Amino acid sequence: MEIIDKLEDIKTKWEALGEQLNDPEIIGDMKRFVKVNKDYKDLEPIVIAFKEYKTLLSNIEEAKEILKNEKDEDMRMMAQEELETAEQRCETLVEEIRVMLIPKDPTDDKNAVMEIRAGTGGDEASIFAGDLYRMYVRYCETKGWKIETVEMNEGTAGGFKEIVFNVIGDGAYGLLKFESGVHRVQRVPKTETQGRIHTSAASVVVLPEAEEFDIELNEKDIRKETFCASGPGGQSVNTTYSAIRLTHIPSGIVVSCQDEKSQIKNLATAMKVLRTRLYEREYNKYLEGIASKRKTMVSTGDRSAKIRTYNYPQGRVTDHRINLTIYNLQAIVDGDINEFIEKLQMAENAERLKEN
Repeated sequence: MEIIDKLEDIKTKWEALGEQLNDPEIIGDMKRFVKVNKDYKDLEPIVIAFKEYKTLLSNIEEAKEILKNEKDEDMRMMAQEELETAEQRCETLVEEIRVMLIPKDPTDDKNAVMEIRAGTGGDEASIFAGDLYRMYVRYCETKGWKIETVEMNEGTAGGFKEIVFNVIGDGAYGLLKFESGVHRVQRVPKTETQGRIHTSAASVVVLPEAEEFDIELNEKDIRKETFCASGPGGQSVNTTYSAIRLTHIPSGIVVSCQDEKSQIKNLATAMKVLRTRLYEREYNKYLEGIASKRKTMVSTGDRSAKIRTYNYPQGRVTDHRINLTIYNLQAIVDGDINEFIEKLQMAENAERLKEN
């Protein structure tokens, strides 16, 4: 069988990677060791599934042999039950393995960088951007992920004109990437005096965090400036020059960070963001290539693609990419977005299976 041959090759590769992890030469090269260790862990679930698959095939053959030669009815009944159970599990496992064999996006395991920006709708758009931020914070808390604020610009009536934050946790980008795009809200704003329903919007961009191994920065290409951190309305909240602004001279990318009181911490965060911005340019080309093929993905450069509507009068949330509507708006804005993400993952896997 073709799938057996493919799985045998993967098992052989996995075993070879395991041997490499004990090779002193690779242990001494951190960049190579990290890659080998990641490849080993990525293949391990497939190898475990393959071992189960081979056991099931063996059990099926044994059960068939008993049914062919055994005269005792009790033994035959047990063998028949074993055969039906093994065949059913085998069928399910083959589908699971097919999904596992889809080439994995190498960025899925990374931390994520999220940007939420108020769009059309004035003050109400800023308030909605704040609602989206709280929704993601609560979702991340359920996953045990850590949130680090990088930059924020508060709205005049609450919420945020813009907020940028890091999400630190295994597989954060792989789940949150589906949130990129324009989120639209339909409700009576707090600022509305006549009770009319308004439509406002906020854009969400999710990027994989770039690591030191992904982007090498030359210090000569970076101009560093320090300034005093300031709060809403421009008032000074820090009398020391702890805030950092970095300019990457070759690309013109500017990054600032003032969330921490320590200049060293702000510099480390700003460097991390700068790497991600540079990584974004290359990653965007990749995303634009797959966005045209997959309805579940929106390229980070396309901030105009409407992906989801939150309708407060009807208590519903609709994801337009997969035509899924859930009538449980309050739970969703409280962070329960699992069903959307799971259904989007399923849709993406189906699309990737077609590609392969």
